[in-house]
Amino acid sequence: MENKIVKIASEFCYVKTIEGDILPCKARGLFKKKGYRPLVGDRVNFKKISADQGVIEEIMPRKNELQRPYVANIDQVVVVIAAKAPDPNYKLLDRILVLSYFNKAKSLICVNKLDLDNNKGLEIQDKYKSIGYDCVALSVKDKTGLSNLREKLSDKTSVLAGTSGVGKSSIINAIEPGFSLKTDEVSKKTGRGKHTTRQVTLFELGENTYVADTPGFSKLNFKGIDYQELDRSFPEIKEYSAMCKFNDCLHDKEPGCEVKEKIGSEIYEDRYNNYLEFLNELKKGAAYHG
Repeated sequence: MENKIVKIASEFCYVKTIEGDILPCKARGLFKKKGYRPLVGDRVNFKKISADQGVIEEIMPRKNELQRPYVANIDQVVVVIAAKAPDPNYKLLDRILVLSYFNKAKSLICVNKLDLDNNKGLEIQDKYKSIGYDCVALSVKDKTGLSNLREKLSDKTSVLAGTSGVGKSSIINAIEPGFSLKTDEVSKKTGRGKHTTRQVTLFELGENTYVADTPGFSKLNFKGIDYQELDRSFPEIKEYSAMCKFNDCLHDKEPGCEVKEKIGSEIYEDRYNNYLEFLNELKKGAAYHG
């Protein structure tokens, strides 16, 4: 049992206490001076200053920290992708999988909206399962696959990530209707979802089981990742990289690259192209920062 920040709004951090209460707390100014801000998911120690308010005095060491959404101590990133409406964004999916790997968080791919295109949804699931990722396919509308997802969320702190409109809030509502999170339809004009979640909040689904709904996003950067280690975050590329002629092969223009030999057979071409795009992005960042 621990005291955990489950929501941050305005100047208050809402702490779920060991006793099970939710206590609004202010963070000591010392944290701000040190440039260290509290995050949803932080484990904290606090002191009560009144019956209904406290002050956070200590933030315990974090095992990981995500940015955009800002959340700490995550066990699992659930990447939600829709079979349709909006169309699948594979580049963002792969980007989040990379970030999950380097933040030492387990990845779970959740394919939603099977009711709109069952074949496409199962195709996405089968593709990423063949690579080695844990996947679940469901339809909130038809109420299928929800029990499987809930089982995979059990005894973990998970964050739901993905573009607006894929159904993150709807999934939480379907698992626990009492939360009644606001949802919106995908815009017919743009084919994209509206941002209905404005802040990160941890919702308690059961003992030691939390899930965070997060604001929709379309851009995440790879700050802090070494481009020479990127291939580790692509399981199928990592598998064949040991067979390359050179130990420091980046699987780009080097001769004797076993990874490039497997493109189109053992490695999906779009995954490899995303790897190259991420690699070049990281190399440019490394050059810029010296």
